[in-house]
Amino acid sequence: MADPRGASPGILHSKAWQIAMIGLGTATTQLDTAVNIAFPAITRGFDLGISDIQWVVICYVLAYASLLLALGRIGDTIGHAVVYRTGLVCSAVAFLLVGYAPSYGAMLAFRCMQGIGAALVLSCGAALVTSLYGEQQRSRALGIYTMMMALGLMLGPLLGGVLVAIWDWPAVFWFRIPIAIAALLLLRGLPASQPHGSREPFDIPGGIALALGLVTMLMAFNRIRELSAIWLGLLSALAFAGFIFRQSRAARPIIDFAVFRLPGFAVLNLVSVLANLAAFSVWLLVPYYLTRVTGYSLGESGAILASGAAGAALAAPIGGRLIGQQVSAERLALAGAAGIGAGLILLSAWTEQTSTAWRVAGLIVQGVGLGLFQLAYTDIVTAALPLRDRGVAGSLALLTRTLGTVAAASIVLMVFEILHLQHDFFDAFQRTFQLAAVLAFVSAGLLAFSSRKTGQP
Repeated sequence: MADPRGASPGILHSKAWQIAMIGLGTATTQLDTAVNIAFPAITRGFDLGISDIQWVVICYVLAYASLLLALGRIGDTIGHAVVYRTGLVCSAVAFLLVGYAPSYGAMLAFRCMQGIGAALVLSCGAALVTSLYGEQQRSRALGIYTMMMALGLMLGPLLGGVLVAIWDWPAVFWFRIPIAIAALLLLRGLPASQPHGSREPFDIPGGIALALGLVTMLMAFNRIRELSAIWLGLLSALAFAGFIFRQSRAARPIIDFAVFRLPGFAVLNLVSVLANLAAFSVWLLVPYYLTRVTGYSLGESGAILASGAAGAALAAPIGGRLIGQQVSAERLALAGAAGIGAGLILLSAWTEQTSTAWRVAGLIVQGVGLGLFQLAYTDIVTAALPLRDRGVAGSLALLTRTLGTVAAASIVLMVFEILHLQHDFFDAFQRTFQLAAVLAFVSAGLLAFSSRKTGQP
């Protein structure tokens, strides 16, 4: 019998429809790049300095970074779909509240709430997509998922520039409310609970220790020029020690540390942090560069910024098809890290006279490298962990990416500020991207050395 809303039950329960709705829901988190193009407007609206805007990023990312692994484990235990849908509800409420924030402090508090919603969504998104495919098609599934995430990154600044120009900065939050609600209502056919293993009780003390360790570690990075960084670092070390102690005794640990003893696995995760630290400099500094170049509207600036994510969206599904056929995931990750560095070198040559085509070219090269690296890295991590830990695997891949993002929000801006004291904006911009490119190439070198040491192809 036909569905009363005009679509047949077969369509609503089909694999293609389910993937599309998972992608739509995940887009609510990735579309947060619309906020980056709104940074100048937020800065003016709350009378902030450029350095203060980092808290818009840090509060949001800090909240979901601290919860990803724990929520991934909860998803593996009670069902990924339950956690995912809860995240959509939380996100929709947070979008409404952030846009209505009466002060900068209130905005940051609601950004934390938005981060919790994002953690619920992102911790189980990859697990849901890969569950719709067999293991032989895992790389292709992850390629599609990485592409959907990159499309969200791409559309964010495109829509953000237009929305800010018409309705000011709150619009970059409000427009995602109907997207979250649509995904929530239309995502059907997934079981309410789909655990891959037995229902051992979740390690709550371990989860608290992990969250505390991550938060204090990232805050220590943020306060790196202050004495408080030492105390935050010590607190982080104690929290992580407590987390490791709990994991060694838990019936089902949040993450089995034995996986980090696999050849090259620990280095790969370190490289993910470093590569994403370098890559996120684009989202932090390019919006301010574009505001200083005459002739661009907000919409045009958003389109230029989005070209990097377009490169990632193009590269990810191609990489998913290549893995296991023409190239190994390890080699693809190395090529991706080198591609990030090459793109950042092109960005470091930007001046006031650089043509639009050259600006877009640099962003696309960087985006292609990032898309290949993230796809290959996620595939390696997913293959390394057991099938029943698929939520934890996806969360670990996102966690290292997020650690790099938060570190960038603190370190890249700090480096830029120091350079800006000695040089004009464009010189400081170029030198910052030169350093970011070096970091990306170092990441590629670490991968090459690790592969040679472990004898991987």
